[in-house]
Amino acid sequence: MSTTLLRHHWRLLTLLALLLALAAGIGLRAPTPPDEPRFVLAARAMVETGQWLLPHRGSELYAEKPPVFMWMQAATYKVIGHWNLAFLLPSLLAALATLWLSWDLARRLWNRRVAWWAVLALASCLQFGLMAKRAQIDMVLVALTTLSLWALLRYLLERPDKRLLWVAGFAAGLGTVTKGVGFLPLLVLLPWALWRWKGRPHGAAALPRARALLWLIPAFLLGTAVWLGPLGIALLNDPSPELQGYARELLFKQTGTRYANAWHHVQPVWYYLQVIATLWLPGSLLLPALLPGWWRRLRRGDGRWWLLLGWSLLVLLFFSASPGKREVYIFPMLPALCVAAAPLLPGLLRRAGTRWLLLAYVLVLGVAATGIGAELLADGAWAHAQLAKRGMPDVLLPVLGGWLLGFGVVVLLLAAWLRQRRAGALVVITALLLWNLHGWGLMPALGPYSSASALMQQVGERIGPEAELGALAWREQNLLQADRPVTDFGFQRPWDDQWHDAGPWLALAPHNRWLLVLEQAISPCVKRDQAVMIGSSNRNQWWLVPGTAWDPACHAALPRDAGAGVDDGD
Repeated sequence: MSTTLLRHHWRLLTLLALLLALAAGIGLRAPTPPDEPRFVLAARAMVETGQWLLPHRGSELYAEKPPVFMWMQAATYKVIGHWNLAFLLPSLLAALATLWLSWDLARRLWNRRVAWWAVLALASCLQFGLMAKRAQIDMVLVALTTLSLWALLRYLLERPDKRLLWVAGFAAGLGTVTKGVGFLPLLVLLPWALWRWKGRPHGAAALPRARALLWLIPAFLLGTAVWLGPLGIALLNDPSPELQGYARELLFKQTGTRYANAWHHVQPVWYYLQVIATLWLPGSLLLPALLPGWWRRLRRGDGRWWLLLGWSLLVLLFFSASPGKREVYIFPMLPALCVAAAPLLPGLLRRAGTRWLLLAYVLVLGVAATGIGAELLADGAWAHAQLAKRGMPDVLLPVLGGWLLGFGVVVLLLAAWLRQRRAGALVVITALLLWNLHGWGLMPALGPYSSASALMQQVGERIGPEAELGALAWREQNLLQADRPVTDFGFQRPWDDQWHDAGPWLALAPHNRWLLVLEQAISPCVKRDQAVMIGSSNRNQWWLVPGTAWDPACHAALPRDAGAGVDDGD
């Protein structure tokens, strides 16, 4: 068999293994906190009511995120007809698109061999796999920012084709109405302008005229009009206070105010350094060796690294300047950095020190999984305490322990076989095995408890099929996993205000109505001896209050410090 044919078969097998790893377990679990249930709850309401413009969380408008991602989930459900499949597909497709865009960009900037290094580097990083297998907005956002950056870099470095500007601007606009920061790829124009001002090497492609870049503006506006257009029409036709408040909350408070004066997730300025050091493993281990190589190429004036690295630095500075920080915010940088690292990786892997470092990473992962798996199988006090802390039954111990032990042993055997000579291949195989462990083993076992489906099944069995169910101080997974329509009394409202409506609702049919309540939100007007502690979920205790337990004559309020919300447990 020829070398070309062997290489072709190797690439096909790699692509198949990568696809299976990212898709592993899809359809086997329900949405889990903190973000997945609220998006699916809103998407399900769109499908059930036919009202797609404004997302709802129960009876309230959900104004924290635009509805584009929820549209994707709802549209996927309309095609597939199964929520446990549909809610994860947008992230999976976005991950595959991001891999292809990274491959194609590296191929165009360098060659096909470098393109494969870029794909394998990106697929091996922990954060990429985590986001590909989570139904959060961020994977779709990264696909859109990578598409926009792909088109802009092609325009600026390869050929000034106006169609590329339309793609770049539209993707950035659509990304902005998907999750506020979709405009980030346009920042690449700053390092491009600096590179152009400093002078480019001879033989570089013809630089486009700056005036032609103005086509980005109508393209960007067209992308934002996918959602802002219908919203603007709705505001003109229905100037109700509720709709006006929704628009103000989303367009101003959840964007500019959240960036400049964040009220939660406040972190120090160096927070993203620890994110890079942990969630970008094993790639972050190579950064000390990559930085000198990148610096040499920047000094030579190579526009490819000027734009990739300059843009990544601007994204890092942009998010570091905000007091509110989450680990997913800098995720858009990762594909660009993997493309920038790809040409240097073959040389780095020829160094014994780099190979030993990657081998050590795999060994630590294998030993940790083996040790934790063995501890869970040993049925000791530590193992029971870990599950009890999360409200999970001991029956999970052999399941979780078996999967972790099996993964750890396989990884250690692979490390003994491939050793440091093939450390690069070992890291890629380990990443693929990790996502199979996550998809086939861990998440299906943990899913009934982290998604609250086990709790809500107990609720349905306890109150019977004919009873009506209400919810107070609830979380999105409670409504999503309920086996019947649920009456809620608001989500953002203070708990006392919710009780103001929930009490009379119970009193109207005391023998047929039940209220699911968070333990710390139970009103003093509830007769505790008649309430039922139904179980725990996401580190919270939940009670069922029958209508007969409500005292209509009571007007006592909750303590002043109550009503702050519910811990997501994640």
